[in-house]
Amino acid sequence: MSEFTHFNAQGRAQMVDISEKKETERLAVARSSVFVTEEIYKKITDRSIEKGDVLAVAQVAGIMAAKKTSDWIPMCHPLALKGIDIAFHWNTDDKMYELEIQVAVKTKGSTGVEMEALTAASATALTIYDMCKAIDKGMVIGNTYLLEKTGGKSGDFYHPQLEEEN
Repeated sequence: MSEFTHFNAQGRAQMVDISEKKETERLAVARSSVFVTEEIYKKITDRSIEKGDVLAVAQVAGIMAAKKTSDWIPMCHPLALKGIDIAFHWNTDDKMYELEIQVAVKTKGSTGVEMEALTAASATALTIYDMCKAIDKGMVIGNTYLLEKTGGKSGDFYHPQLEEEN
């Protein structure tokens, strides 16, 4: 049997059967970031972007994306999410303006929420880009990655980045 569970005996794509998996509390935390100019940084923090409050809109977009992940990612199961939290932090060292996005998604179920957290982080970053592109199309969306995951049969995962911070 293949270690890739998303393929059936014929080697074709399938959604994994999770009906026999035990329900556990599950958490996934993902990060992304957007590098912006000083002008965009000031306008976001002053809430003077013409399209509105960038962080508020991006936060709602991220929450909506987490809830719709199974519509975007073909083999994801639709999940009843129990909580979604999106936080922002500015890193402004050496005239660099990085908006860090951190998303935590929780559920109690038979499969994890890693894809929901990653999708939310990506959609949040894309929304920030969309709302600020009239000022500068040269913004860069940074690395998007899973920071941690708890619960489930495969156990907990902590990205090396998390260990460096502690």
